[in-house]
Amino acid sequence: MEQFYCTTRLFFGPDALQALHRVKAAKAMVVTDRFFSENGTAERIGKMLPGCQISYFDQVLPDPEVSLVAEATALLEKSEATVLLALGGGSVLDCAKAMVYFAKKRPMLIAIPTTSGTGSEVTSFSILTHDGVKHPLVDDSLRPDWAILDESLVSTLPPSLVADAGMDLISHAVEAIGAKNASPFTNALSHHALGTALHLLPRSFEGDSSVRGRIHAAATMAGMAFDRAGLGMCHALSHALGGRFHVAHGRLNAVLLPAVMQFNTPEAIARYADAARTCGIGYANDQMAFRSLLQQLKQLRRTLKLPQTLAQTGISPSLMRQHLGELARAAMEDPCINSSPIQPTRRQLEEVLEAISE
Repeated sequence: MEQFYCTTRLFFGPDALQALHRVKAAKAMVVTDRFFSENGTAERIGKMLPGCQISYFDQVLPDPEVSLVAEATALLEKSEATVLLALGGGSVLDCAKAMVYFAKKRPMLIAIPTTSGTGSEVTSFSILTHDGVKHPLVDDSLRPDWAILDESLVSTLPPSLVADAGMDLISHAVEAIGAKNASPFTNALSHHALGTALHLLPRSFEGDSSVRGRIHAAATMAGMAFDRAGLGMCHALSHALGGRFHVAHGRLNAVLLPAVMQFNTPEAIARYADAARTCGIGYANDQMAFRSLLQQLKQLRRTLKLPQTLAQTGISPSLMRQHLGELARAAMEDPCINSSPIQPTRRQLEEVLEAISE
């Protein structure tokens, strides 16, 4: 027996932030980063909570450390807030979700993503860093109670962030398609998310803000899909590389995804081909459909001006080889690897990394 569910209540479309007027609480905390604190967005959104005493934590950095989460959780408990509002990208949402997990009394969690990629606003995942290693925390309690998808918050994203987040969206959709626990319900979401991203990301990258609301929703759909289907080798390796070298997660996924798809073809080619046909890449032959999808992803990577190799991300081949065994071990221990369509050996993980190093 299989099952599918999403417990997060979604608010989307024009003026989705108005949903905050429905919140009833005496005390709330806004978790964000310095950017949204300094430009006044955090305070503006915090004030939308009616009659609420608001406290702020704006110290979230990329790849949040466990020690930062511990500090923030202590402040949350001291504030006695019964609502925790997370405003920001994946790192902010990961921090807030971990705070909820470790708090003695769970507050209501409202996620307001400001990038279109992580899908964290609807998932049971939180990625924390400790001693240079990214550790996925996975628990049902991590799913936010509400997710607010307001396209005004992504209308002015710079091209580089559109590209990085967009490839994160695509990698979520593609890995969910190939994952062990994929189902007709997760496929419906991941196929739609992938097709939307393939068709609209170039326009968003060029500055067309009119398509960003659709991409924002697609990122959430991809999150809903992988939260139930699982991920795979791409994310396991991306977490290992990101923890060691601190390269943007979406950028690493852009380099890794084609190589991982090729590795998975003995088991997943029919699934990839079905997704390709759903996205309008219409070849009856599975091999041709897969190759066309792979070429379209590589072309999109070039269009978005993203790196093609790990060396182009700033990871030197010699330094990568120096840490090769450590990276493969970290990926083998990552929970994402468990839902990969093919369970790789450590040596196979090393071979994938070597193949895309330069």
